[in-house]
This record gives sequence, structure tokens and C-alpha cells, in this order.
Amino acid sequence: MKYLSLTTQDQALMLKTLGVSGVDDLFNDIPQEIKLNRPLNLPQPLSEMELNRLIRDTAHKNRLENNTGFFLGAGAYRHYIPSPVSQLISRGEFYTPYTPYQPEVSQGLLQTFFEFQSFICRLSKMDVSNASLYDGATAVVEAAVIAHRVNGRKKILVSQALHPEYREVLKTYLAASQLTIEELPLDNGTTVLPGEAQLQEAAALVIQQPNFFGCLEEAAAFAQKAKAAKCLTIGVVTDPVSLGILTPPGEWGADIFVGEGQALGIPLSFGGPGLGLIAARQEYVRHLPGRIVGESVDKDGKRAFCLTLQTREQHIKRERATSNICSNHALLAACATFYLALMGKTGLKTAAENSVFLAHLAQEEICKLPGFSPAFSSPFFHEFVVNCPDTAEKLFSYLESKNITGGLPLGRFLPEMKQQMLFCLTELNTENEIKELISALEDYR
Repeated sequence: MKYLSLTTQDQALMLKTLGVSGVDDLFNDIPQEIKLNRPLNLPQPLSEMELNRLIRDTAHKNRLENNTGFFLGAGAYRHYIPSPVSQLISRGEFYTPYTPYQPEVSQGLLQTFFEFQSFICRLSKMDVSNASLYDGATAVVEAAVIAHRVNGRKKILVSQALHPEYREVLKTYLAASQLTIEELPLDNGTTVLPGEAQLQEAAALVIQQPNFFGCLEEAAAFAQKAKAAKCLTIGVVTDPVSLGILTPPGEWGADIFVGEGQALGIPLSFGGPGLGLIAARQEYVRHLPGRIVGESVDKDGKRAFCLTLQTREQHIKRERATSNICSNHALLAACATFYLALMGKTGLKTAAENSVFLAHLAQEEICKLPGFSPAFSSPFFHEFVVNCPDTAEKLFSYLESKNITGGLPLGRFLPEMKQQMLFCLTELNTENEIKELISALEDYR
């Protein structure tokens, strides 16, 4: 939208219409002590031409991930996106969707949601999925609330290897509730199995697989022990592409699957946007938040789709709503649907296998260098932590100067790990990029 100026005459007319003498009168309800009470410290105004030039020059300072060696992950992942995804998602009926209240005019969107749910169920090996949530972090919260509603217990056991941002979101949401969080310690980058007494007090056990450090958990052992204590297991997956080769949560025993769907055809844009995934066993279907699309037939007996379950508080269940989520990420869910349909089982498996190969090659080469070593010996998927000879922040800045985006300096989340870096590789990395990274690390002083 182009900027339209507001003249003094326009402002005077608006104030007269509102019945106030000045702009300050519009803010009389705000206490004086929290007002700024001084002009904003802004630069001099620019012409439209000058402003466009400034914005363009500023945008050129951004470094595009496809123009550099790129080794960041930690919850937001760069995978190849087949070109038809952007073509399909740009169609008007998908690009500007609205809540499908009227099924007779929303069949295309409803079918897309139905296919999305079907894909997520196949991917996670769960019985039922909703039509998406906002992101992976809030999906964890919704799953924890479901567990409490199912067994009435008020403690949530959370692995310290769950993404730190997810843990913060969980703490924020549950702060105003009766639920408490107990964090489980780590050993060699993986979660220490909780005791029977801990599990018997817990509503849910939250395990990320692969975990935040890239390590693979003994997830089936956790689920088996939790089931014996009637504690629900919540399996978290931040990169669903991993399910192309890893055992899905439904098969290793999770009761609820939650995840971040950004890796499914959604490009990186400063780390987002996200797409919340949630699926569960059939017995918990009425506890799922959001909406579920079902398949039916119309009056002529033809295949048709409709909103089967809606848990929204706005108009359907009101005070009986299971969540205050009353929408979904429709555009991104459609994006993930097209991605999964185009990639198929074979494509997803190939992407996952290539990611594993490149990650293990990179770890082996990095750890041959003096001062670098593996932080953990646990098996990993496509992310791994390396001990560095200097602080990871300094190393990251150095790599930036070489036009390489390094791994995540873990000190940003965990101060005790300031000399450790979390590297990530996907099928979009190349062996040549690994060689350039190794060459840059060899020259680091």
C-alpha cells in the first residue's frame, strides 16, 4: 500500500467529526505517568523516492540463505520446496481463504484440510488430526492441557532437551493455571528416564524426537513406562521430514503427536512463519482443539466435506470449549498439503536420508580439526552439537565474515553452553559447502 499523506485540513476535519479539540484528547484515558511526554526521536522526513531507496538499500543488507553456506536449524529448517507449491498456493482460492462456515461454497478448502489431516495422520501414525494450529510451541501447550483434562493430574514432565522456546511458551501459558512443570535432566544429550513415582503424579510426559540437540531419544522406553503409570506421552517433532525415515510417534507409543510444520514446504523468513501440528489417538478426538474436517456425501450422494468437529469457544461450545483457538493456519496448512503430495513417501525418505548423510559427514570433518569435538556421543538425525575452541558467538561472527551462516551458538539459550554450537544440515547443503566450512574453521584463530 502506498503512503497517503494526511493534510492539516484532513486532520482538523477528523477531529471536528470526533468532537475533540486535538489529538492529545484521544489519549486522555491513559495515565500521564506512562505517557512519553516528548516527541519521538525520529529522523527528518524523506520524500517517497528517498524512502524507497532507503528501504531497498536496507533490504540488500539481508543475506539470503540460498546464497551462502547455511548451517542453522534449531526448530526452523531449510528444505527443498518443489516449484508447484508456490504456484498452487498463489491461486486466489487458497491465498485468500476465510473460515469455511458454508461448506457448499468451501469444498475446495475443506478438501485441502481433509487431505492435510490425512497426511499428518499417515506421517505420525496417529488416528486423528485437526486442521492445524498456529505453531509447534503452542501445540505443546494444547497437548499438555488435553492430558490434564484426560487424567486430572496437574504436573507436566518436560525434558530439558525440548526446544527452550517451547519450554518458555509452556511456562507462560501454564503460569495462570493449576498445572506445574517439572523438568527432566539430561545425560549425554538425551533425557534421563523418570522414576515410576514421578510418572504416577504426572498428567503428561513431553519428549522431543529428535531432541533440541539433534540427539535421538529412546522414545519407546519412555512411552512404555509412562503408559504403565497412566501418564500420557506427548511426542514433539520440530522437523517432520525426519519422519521419512524415523519411527513415527504413533508407532513408538506416543498418545499425542505435536509438531512444527514449517519444514513442510514453508520457506524460512526470519525463522517463520510456523504451522502447528497436532494429532492423537481416537479416544482423545473430542479433546483436540481447533477444527476437524470430515468426509461425507451431499444430497446427491456425491463425495463432500464438512466441519465435523469444532471446539471453538466463539459460537459452538462457548464455556464448554476445549480451547480458545478458533482458527487455523489455513494458507500454511495448504502449503504443507501440496508439499507432502508432491514429495510423496519416496521423496520425503530421500530428503531425510540425504540430510542424515550430509550431517554425519560434516560432524566427522569438523571434529577432525584441533579444538573441535563432539559434545555428545548419542546418535543424531541431521543436527549435532560441537565443542568449540572459543565462544560459539565469536565463531559465528567469524563465519559470517566468510559469508557462511554457522550453527546456532547455544549460549543464547543456555549460558553454560557458550562454547558449543548446534549445526544443522539438510538435503539443500552440498559437500562443497562442507569443504568451505572446514576451510574457514581451519583458518580460525
